[in-house]
Amino acid sequence: MARIFVTGSADGLGQLTATALVAQGHEVVLHARNEKRGQEALNKVPSAETVLTADLSDTQETKQLAAKVNALGNFDAVIHNAGVYQASAEEIFTVNTLAAYILTCLIERPQRLIYLSSGMHLGGSAKLESLDSSVTYSDSKLHVLMLCKAVARKWPEVYANAVDPGWVPTKMGGANAPDNLQRGYETQVWLAVSGDRRAQVSGRYFHHKKEAHYNPEADDMQLQESFLSSCEEITGVRFP
Repeated sequence: MARIFVTGSADGLGQLTATALVAQGHEVVLHARNEKRGQEALNKVPSAETVLTADLSDTQETKQLAAKVNALGNFDAVIHNAGVYQASAEEIFTVNTLAAYILTCLIERPQRLIYLSSGMHLGGSAKLESLDSSVTYSDSKLHVLMLCKAVARKWPEVYANAVDPGWVPTKMGGANAPDNLQRGYETQVWLAVSGDRRAQVSGRYFHHKKEAHYNPEADDMQLQESFLSSCEEITGVRFP
């Protein structure tokens, strides 16, 4: 049995991921934006261990969330699922990019880290010169992949991988999204707890449990280091 923290698990893929993990007998801690959403999350996944609340569009709350997670003890895996799509450039950058960076840096290092990217990252660019003003959803999902690659390189004892869940019919994806909903969360569950050798790897990008093509910019170590430095400068949090 493993213990897993899932960000953004009040609904959508995060909730489905948490539900699947609980059904397998694992201990799961949920996360929601506020108390109301937190109670809704627990109502939907009543067998979860507990729920932690923090608005990831506020970097101070994100830092406090890391402290709350650490206060609960060690986790075997953290799934960085939280994200926004139809939002301002500032909110997209703060929630999708900076929150993943802050939580990665401040939560006690788990054995496995899973980052939700997107096939849309292929159309993104790093934009390190204008991070706070012009970041798109696609850019943010490239940032997430760059962060994952940097973590895999710097923390060889951790399995750190990124996932493209596909365009699935959630609140974010819309009712007409063409991809299979179940396949949209199965890879995250598999990477978090599976003993399958194919899941015990690091620095990979998966789509439906298979390694997929990704933007080679994510492998640029100099770009990764510049990205980490920019995040540190903005948040005041140093990558350990």
